[in-house]
Amino acid sequence: MLTRTHLLFFLVTLSLLSALMACRGERRTNKAARVYVDQQEGRYTLMRDGKPFAVKGAGGFSHFQELEEAGGNTLRTWDTTGLAAILDSAGRHHLAVIVGLPLPNSSDLALYESPESNQKRLQAFTSLVKRYKSHPSVLMWCLGNELDFPYKWKYADFYKAFSDLTDMIHTEDPDHPVTTTILNFNSKYIFNLRLRCDIDIISFNIFGRLSTLRQDLADQAWFWKGPYMLLEWGVSGPWQGTEQTAWSAFIEDTSQKKAEVYRQRYRRDMPVEDPRFLGACVFFWGNKQETTPTWFSMFDEDGRSSEAVGIMRELWTGRPSPVTYPQIRYMLLSQRGARDNVLLTPGAETGAEVLLSNRHNQIRSIRWQVFREDWYRENHRNSTRKLTPLMTVTGAGDNLRLTFSAPREEGPYRIFATVYDQGGHFSSCNTPFYVIRQP
Repeated sequence: MLTRTHLLFFLVTLSLLSALMACRGERRTNKAARVYVDQQEGRYTLMRDGKPFAVKGAGGFSHFQELEEAGGNTLRTWDTTGLAAILDSAGRHHLAVIVGLPLPNSSDLALYESPESNQKRLQAFTSLVKRYKSHPSVLMWCLGNELDFPYKWKYADFYKAFSDLTDMIHTEDPDHPVTTTILNFNSKYIFNLRLRCDIDIISFNIFGRLSTLRQDLADQAWFWKGPYMLLEWGVSGPWQGTEQTAWSAFIEDTSQKKAEVYRQRYRRDMPVEDPRFLGACVFFWGNKQETTPTWFSMFDEDGRSSEAVGIMRELWTGRPSPVTYPQIRYMLLSQRGARDNVLLTPGAETGAEVLLSNRHNQIRSIRWQVFREDWYRENHRNSTRKLTPLMTVTGAGDNLRLTFSAPREEGPYRIFATVYDQGGHFSSCNTPFYVIRQP
């Protein structure tokens, strides 16, 4: 039973915690810094070189010119590989960089319980911060990515190491803020970040749950009203909640459908009106293998752009993209779609067809590829291993059909189709299928 004494204790404790967390966020506002977060009557503004700077960013390591031309102003990285070249290239294209400093997760207790490991990490990051803190392209430091911030005191060594790093950055480089990212909106992690860490900005990686962000922020405003960013947002990935075949292969949307998701989620769900919102970085500005080579990739492996790039240009500049992209409506495999659970017999002659949504008169070619499906992971992590195609066929742009023989070995596969136009742009789709021997 909650007595008046219990209630009073709770309110006093809450008041003290709120005061403590508020002080941690306000004591370091240095308006002489090159980059800082300004607060005026509940509105937060990222200031850079004395001017307001709203992050219009993308996560990646390349395609600087395309990002600049699309109206973007920020590149977000996850590690320091090739950092000097990235900062220099960003500077040539008037882009700021959120520099990722990779950390093991808090669950890797042994890595934080070792004083030697912590000291080695601290020394390495100290050297790196000293080396690059004066580079004009640095916008801020992002310490770790999608870290967990648990309650339990067995994680004290993690919090100590994390705080040592943030203290070092604030000491060595008072000109740039420090952020970290958490996956989705996690009230527990936010509370622990505010109480046990010294972060200037909390950032989120959020995809399908972007639609609930406004409500999540409102629900937790009683204990946190600080500034935030989204450092990964975009299409939903190959994870729980995404449609799957009967054999658990994730079903990927066409690049046209994904482009529309970028547009819809930004216009409908991005909290651009929120005075606490400092900006966002779309995922992924480049080409990467994550379950498939096309799922998150806004560019292909040769640097050609997809319709998602045009959509971001539209969103960042407020003007339609001058480029018309080929648009794949859907693919048929043996006259069926991915959601029909396509089963083929070994070696069977099979037909595939791609249908376009627009009458694009500049189609140059279509490339078909079949891969063995790398679809199952006991730890639920998406595969980042680049696979070798079992078949690659390139055809002329006036024929978007293919006849091929199904693989002879039983198991899961996926067929990809990529349509290229004369202007150096592409559209892609794929369909999972399963080869099974007749009983």
